[in-house]
Amino acid sequence: MKPVILYGSYGYTGQLIVEECKRVGIDLILSGRDEVKLKEQSTATGFPSEAVNLHDTISLCRLLEKGSLVIHAAGPFKYTALAMAEACLKTKTHYTDITGEIEVFESLAKLDAKAKAAGITVMPGVGFDVVPSDCLAAHLKNRLSSATHLELAFASKSAALSRGTSKTMIESLGLGGAVRKNGKIVSVPLHEGSKVIDYAEMKLPSLRIPWGDVSTAFHSTGIPNIEVYRGADEKLISQVKLSRFLNWLLRMKLVKNYLKNQIDKKPAGPSQEKRERTKMYFTGKVSNGKEEKISRLETMEGYSLTAATSVLIAQKIVSGNFKAGFQTPSTAYGADLILEIDGSKRVDL
Repeated sequence: MKPVILYGSYGYTGQLIVEECKRVGIDLILSGRDEVKLKEQSTATGFPSEAVNLHDTISLCRLLEKGSLVIHAAGPFKYTALAMAEACLKTKTHYTDITGEIEVFESLAKLDAKAKAAGITVMPGVGFDVVPSDCLAAHLKNRLSSATHLELAFASKSAALSRGTSKTMIESLGLGGAVRKNGKIVSVPLHEGSKVIDYAEMKLPSLRIPWGDVSTAFHSTGIPNIEVYRGADEKLISQVKLSRFLNWLLRMKLVKNYLKNQIDKKPAGPSQEKRERTKMYFTGKVSNGKEEKISRLETMEGYSLTAATSVLIAQKIVSGNFKAGFQTPSTAYGADLILEIDGSKRVDL
C-alpha cells in the first residue's frame, strides 16, 4: 500500500498529525517547502521527506504519485488548496486538508465531477474545522428532517491558537462575516452578530463568525439558513464592534504583514499540557418555524482533535472506505464519525 503524504508536516498542526500517524502505524512521506526543516523532521521521526514547492506542478505530481492520499496542512489554504487539489486530480491521489476557510470549501466543491471521474475523494476540513460541527449539523438534520434553519456554536474555557491559525484569521481581517441565507452565502457585518449562548458548561457571549460550516453544513444537510458562533468575552466583542471603523485599514496588505510578523514572535501553539486539560463544547439548534431540536457535543481540544480526525479519515480512505467526489466528513462517514474519537460525547435536549 502506498504511503500517505503529509504536506506542511513541520508546522505546528502538521507535527501533531505526524505523531498521531506514528502512533497508529501509518506510513508517511513528509513534505513542504523547507528542505532543512524536513530533513530535521525526517531524522527525528524516521519518515522519509521530500521538499516540493506547490507551484512546481511537475515536481508536485511526482510526489503525489508516490502516495495514495495527501493530508494538506499548509495554509492559508486560499493560497494553497486549489494547486494541491488539481495535482491530486491529475495523479488520482485522494485529497484531504484541515482548512476552515469558506472560500476554499466552495472552490473545492466545484471539483466534484472531476473527482468522481478520477475516482478520488476531495474532502477539505478533516480537522477541528469542520469534523465535530459538521457531524453535529448532520445529527440535528437527522433529528428534524424538515429543518430550515441551523445555528452552530462552539466554545472553550481555555483554548489557544497556533501561529498558523492566527495568520489565517489575519487574512480575513476587515472582510466582515458570512452566513447562509436562503441557500446562498451572503456577507454580513461582523460586529452585528452577538448573543449569549448556553454551552452547558458555561453561558458565554458569543460572536457570529464566518466559519467553514456556512459552506459545508449546507452540502451536508441541505439546510438553507446557517449561522455559526464562537464563544468570546465582552472585551473581544467590544473590539470587534470598534473594528468596523478600521476595516479599511485592516484590509491593507502592509497591516496584515505587520500583524503576521508579530505572530511569528509568539509560541508555535498551545503546549501539550494545555491541550490535555482543554475541552471544546459545541451546541447546535435546528428549527423549521414550528419546532426546534437542540444537541450538544463535547470533544478534546481543537488541535489534538485535528490530528485525531485527520488521521482517522486517512485510515478509512486508504483502506478503501471512501466515496468519490467532493465530500464533507458527515456525507462520507455519517453523523456519528466524531463519536469514534476518544472523549467525544453527544447529548440531545
